[in-house]
Amino acid sequence: MRYRTGLVGAGLLLLLTLGIGNPTCAQKPGGILPVHALDSPPSLSMHEEVDANPARAAMGIFNNLVMFDQHTKQNSIQSVVPDLATGWSWSEDGTQLTFSLRQDVKWHDGKPFTATDVKCTWDLLTGKSAEKLRLNPRKSWYGNLAEVTTNGDYEVSFHLTRPQPAFIALLASGYSVVYPCHVSPSDMRRHPIGTGPFKFVEFKPNEHIKLAKNPDYWKPGRPYLDGIEFTIIRDVSTANLAFIAGKVDWIATTLPLLKEVRSQAPDAVCEVTPGGISRNLIINRDAPPFDNADMRRAVALTLDRKSFIDIISEGRGDIGGVMQPLPEGVWGMPPDVLQALPGYDPDVRKNRSAAREIMQKLGYGPDKRLALKVSTRNIPPFRDPAVILTDQLKEVFIDGELEIVETALWYPKMYRKDFKIGLNLTGGGVDDPDQQFYESYGCGSPRNYTGYCNPALEQLFDRQSIEADPAKRRTVVWEIERKLAEDGARPIIFYNRFAYCWWPRVKGWTMMSNSIINNWRMEDVWLDK
Repeated sequence: MRYRTGLVGAGLLLLLTLGIGNPTCAQKPGGILPVHALDSPPSLSMHEEVDANPARAAMGIFNNLVMFDQHTKQNSIQSVVPDLATGWSWSEDGTQLTFSLRQDVKWHDGKPFTATDVKCTWDLLTGKSAEKLRLNPRKSWYGNLAEVTTNGDYEVSFHLTRPQPAFIALLASGYSVVYPCHVSPSDMRRHPIGTGPFKFVEFKPNEHIKLAKNPDYWKPGRPYLDGIEFTIIRDVSTANLAFIAGKVDWIATTLPLLKEVRSQAPDAVCEVTPGGISRNLIINRDAPPFDNADMRRAVALTLDRKSFIDIISEGRGDIGGVMQPLPEGVWGMPPDVLQALPGYDPDVRKNRSAAREIMQKLGYGPDKRLALKVSTRNIPPFRDPAVILTDQLKEVFIDGELEIVETALWYPKMYRKDFKIGLNLTGGGVDDPDQQFYESYGCGSPRNYTGYCNPALEQLFDRQSIEADPAKRRTVVWEIERKLAEDGARPIIFYNRFAYCWWPRVKGWTMMSNSIINNWRMEDVWLDK
């Protein structure tokens, strides 16, 4: 379909704003929501950071043109609703996406929001502005964007070089916030200014992030909360104790430790969800010894994915490819298709026998082992599976020494490709092939940490991106999945399931199944105290 409008979504948004459609309508204003944050982010610069912690803390500071409905559990194009835009339409040829904008919006410093701010934001993201981002992790999202133009103060158009039906899903991601044209990117790192329901107050690294209610928010009656305080607690057991003691109202915990929460806080509301996050194997293809394709294949064959799942998530994780597995994921492969991919045969013994044969042909064996560092980030979701990875690598004559890297250094290290082999987490932005393929496997993408580049496969990236028919697109997506597995591009180890708990007094919260960041606008959340 080449023409689509956001007027229906705008109407639903208006009903929510007025409180219509919720027969109970008992929201209570006031209160500070204390939230657990697992790590201390380098900054709150949404367009420079890639981690969930700054995204969760900062999403409420900003608005998007459009966003995923905050009360629909599965993100998809069908759940995109207006935000700063009041509606949108596609040109007949599918290469121009035009938004009409709200006219009553102000930045937190009182300046008016206009179409120029939208243009400035995407000029910044595509490298066309005089100002530059220190890091630009999502530049690959916009390789098809030719330019952004304005028509007066309240209309803006995105001009694409070819049709891309899922482009609007990229704009709905929690990462795709609009920045003010009059504030420099460097200032946004220290004191972010948005149009959102909450204003930035304070960030003390390794301690807390504080947000306060925006009294001039353009959505009448929102937000309900007086503020949100993110308390940084790296140790999950300590976070659990803080939750049980009532010091925080929301926590992210692990499945093994969820039992402790449920036993000591039986009234807590807890959900287990994958959130679209994969644990994946990152291998530096440009440096010895993994510039050898056979060695990369041997490493991929030694993975026992079920063991990761059994140990890390007590058997409740999922095996999947690049796209999040069904049913929570939109584009995942059924088990019979997945198991036919290279390296996904469930017969681990057979896989490892083949891997050892490869390694022995390369000169390695029981008496000549390869010693190297296995890099990962210093928080439990990274560390714990990395320990298992080092143990499994021994099966193919690789003795790995765990290299633990602090968060502030982890992503710069990845960008520099300053590693041999490591364990990483990926996902959470948009459950769509246009994000996952171009970002993690596109030639020259800032987040293509492994250096994988296949120009012929990128033609398939474009082919699936152009396709408007979901069934036809899925066929191409699965073809790409097979080729990536054959190439050992960035082997997906498993999808963990996370546990999130909150006290019943926290209302208006919806945990999403295929994103852990896109539900953090927080304007509808309230405390029943």
